[in-house]
Amino acid sequence: MTTALRIGVCEDHEPIRRLLVRGLRGAGHEVVVAHDGGEALRQFTDATLDAIVMDIGLPDADGRDVVRALKSAGQLTPVLFLTALGATHEKLEGFAVGADDYVVKPFELSEVLARLQVLGRRAPVADPGPVGLVLDPLTHAVRTESAEVLLTPTEFRMLAAITSRPGEVVRRHSVVAAAWPDGAIVSENTVDSFVRRLRTKLEEIRSPVRIETVRGVGFRLR
Repeated sequence: MTTALRIGVCEDHEPIRRLLVRGLRGAGHEVVVAHDGGEALRQFTDATLDAIVMDIGLPDADGRDVVRALKSAGQLTPVLFLTALGATHEKLEGFAVGADDYVVKPFELSEVLARLQVLGRRAPVADPGPVGLVLDPLTHAVRTESAEVLLTPTEFRMLAAITSRPGEVVRRHSVVAAAWPDGAIVSENTVDSFVRRLRTKLEEIRSPVRIETVRGVGFRLR
């Protein structure tokens, strides 16, 4: 039995976007459409959705960074990445970001529909995210209501990994998996150095939250 879902679709390639939207609506689902990463942030962040379909190769941002920003803002809806990047290390990076499923282009619409039905059964736990701290995947910046500071891509992905789970301890290996390519050898000193830089930048913008080190385990947002 098919359950009607509300699905966010972010895909910049018009023929594929049109195919997805037509297929999803034809199957009885409601669709919220975004053409690029910026629109996805505006449309999806506060929306009530059952699943999100996210392209990775967007014109204004990496779709994985968009998902990082959405999760950091408290949008915990299950995500299906739809992309031409099908190598094993690329799939692993997608799952490290927090993807729930991964379909490689070209694809069969029936398979995407079936996978979304499965994802739609997973009810996300409501979480408002870190109040007053916003990650921008288009510019790799973090801002509060009154200030903004630019981050390197690695800093952005580390911060996103930690802010996406406020109050929880995020293990070091999870932070490394989110911020560095699969298989990269990253020393503890390197991770600690990046965290110190992040703390300094958060202080610059008077962030309402800070990164706490849980010795021997990982990091936590407080």
